[in-house]
Amino acid sequence: MTALRLLGPKGLQCAQFLRPPLSASICSSSVLKMVTPAADEPRPLLYSFWSSSCSWRVRIALTLKNIPYDIQATNLLRTGEDHVYTDKYRKVNPMQTVPSLQIDGHSLCDSVAIMHYLEETRPTVPLLPQDVIKRAKVREIVQLICASIQPLQNSSVLEHVGKGQSLVWAQHWITRGFRALDLVLAGSAGKYCVGDELSMADVCLVPQVFNARRYKVDLTPYPNIVRLDHELQSLPAFKSCHPHQQPDCPPKFAGK
Repeated sequence: MTALRLLGPKGLQCAQFLRPPLSASICSSSVLKMVTPAADEPRPLLYSFWSSSCSWRVRIALTLKNIPYDIQATNLLRTGEDHVYTDKYRKVNPMQTVPSLQIDGHSLCDSVAIMHYLEETRPTVPLLPQDVIKRAKVREIVQLICASIQPLQNSSVLEHVGKGQSLVWAQHWITRGFRALDLVLAGSAGKYCVGDELSMADVCLVPQVFNARRYKVDLTPYPNIVRLDHELQSLPAFKSCHPHQQPDCPPKFAGK
């Protein structure tokens, strides 16, 4: 069973998360078990748009965990046959956004929910630390990016704001978020966002920095963000999942 061991006087100094053996259930057997896909089981299918930072997070997580998958390119614009606004895709994802992941006979939406499902069912390459304080810090960074920065500069929001104000709007919210994020990383980072282990925080950071550059945000005031982004972009999993390496990337950006 999963347990918490409290360490230090009255358990106030630190706590350690005790994981079950990898061969054991993650939770009660009636709730959730590790998944070992059958040899004839279909590969996970990821509905992804090349420049979507949310799709990029899931591509990185799948790649880091060595999970083979297929991509169904799904346009965020109302062009072509395979876009998010079709009735067919609404049945896959009622919010008509990307990513969506079909896996283990289920259809999952939202990048953070998908990453947690992968972590709970396929934990052999962990993206959450065992230490509960570090886990909390990873989740803090994930939420800062995925709840407090990215949604405010999402393409659907910018479309509503209007072309005349969209760039200023995106820059304002990314800058506001990065001021906080850089301070958090100053206290948590080692080689990566939280210590020296790759985590969901790193998976979320790189796509958001890409967005910041896309919207011409000055990154000079954020040395921790810039350093970590440079470190992470050198890793094969991050390189292969880059938007410019995707099958639906427009030719003018492909491979650059």
